[in-house]
Amino acid sequence: MAELVFFSGTMDCGKSTLALQTDHNHTVRGRRGLLFTRFDRAGEAVISSRIGLRRPAFEVRDDTDLFAEVDSRRRAGEQVDYVVGDEAQFYSPEQVEQLARVVDDLGIDVFAFGITADFRTRLFPGSARLIELADRVEVPQVEAICWCGARATHNARTVDGRMVVAGDQVLVGDVGRVEGTLDVGPVGTVEYEVLCRRHHRSRSTAAHRDG
Repeated sequence: MAELVFFSGTMDCGKSTLALQTDHNHTVRGRRGLLFTRFDRAGEAVISSRIGLRRPAFEVRDDTDLFAEVDSRRRAGEQVDYVVGDEAQFYSPEQVEQLARVVDDLGIDVFAFGITADFRTRLFPGSARLIELADRVEVPQVEAICWCGARATHNARTVDGRMVVAGDQVLVGDVGRVEGTLDVGPVGTVEYEVLCRRHHRSRSTAAHRDG
């Protein structure tokens, strides 16, 4: 039976690396997959990992119908045995529902990879819908680590090293210097880091520690 599987966690827990490894494992067995991505840090139409791996992928846009994309390729004779969807937190709830249709109506496995919650500890809409619909939700085995050495459970956005808790939900980082058009606090260098719950609550980052 085909499944919709959601691999989810914080940044730095190896989700994109696992997405590429999943594709590799299927490919070497003669299977052919379709790779989706959205807002990858390395640019458009690519899945990249922080350890330097990357593969071309289909860029998901606001108006992309994921079910139609897979179905049309199959009807045209293209072999599609599975789907890998990276950065799935950025998919719309409707696009997640389309992935569920790929599983149910086409009998194709879908492996989705994404961050669960944003820098404000709020679920991304795409991730929330995946949690609601997935046959299985898995946590990658690689644990992200806070600067204190504890297991990291939260994503933080920083401006010049200081944590901020207001701003646009989607701001792909590390984005460098930003201008005042985005509601992210003072102009500065926007980056992301992972923190344990305690240090996320106290807004204590690697650059500005509270002990």
